[in-house]
Amino acid sequence: MSNSTPLTIALVDDDSIFQLTASRMLRSTGEQPTILQFSNGEEALRYLLANASQEGNLPDIILLDINRPYVDGWAFLNDYAELKKQLAKKIVIYMVSSSIDPSDMNRAKSNANVSDYLIKPILKEGYQKLLLSLGKQSTN
Repeated sequence: MSNSTPLTIALVDDDSIFQLTASRMLRSTGEQPTILQFSNGEEALRYLLANASQEGNLPDIILLDINRPYVDGWAFLNDYAELKKQLAKKIVIYMVSSSIDPSDMNRAKSNANVSDYLIKPILKEGYQKLLLSLGKQSTN
């Protein structure tokens, strides 16, 4: 991938251990992404709205946990569907969860705003694959 502009990745998860390990794993891939951390969907939505016209402040990728208190992943996606029209760039969203429930997977994959469903824990190779796929998407 290695563009001149580093990626910005938003982690939307109330699990501080996931945020810490995901940040470390993402940085260990060789890319040096900017990492934004939000403990709930409401925080992330407020940030996106406040920065909607500032492309450089918006994340390239959102790793969105499904099950969180307050505003969960599903509620975030409902609000994001309206908000995305105002955003200065396209954001790739991956749902992340420890849930292996097929109904969660199918619901996520059927949402037009979700690129894929990733099962926790995500290993370094998983993050490398994710970043590589984004690089291929951005050149198409």
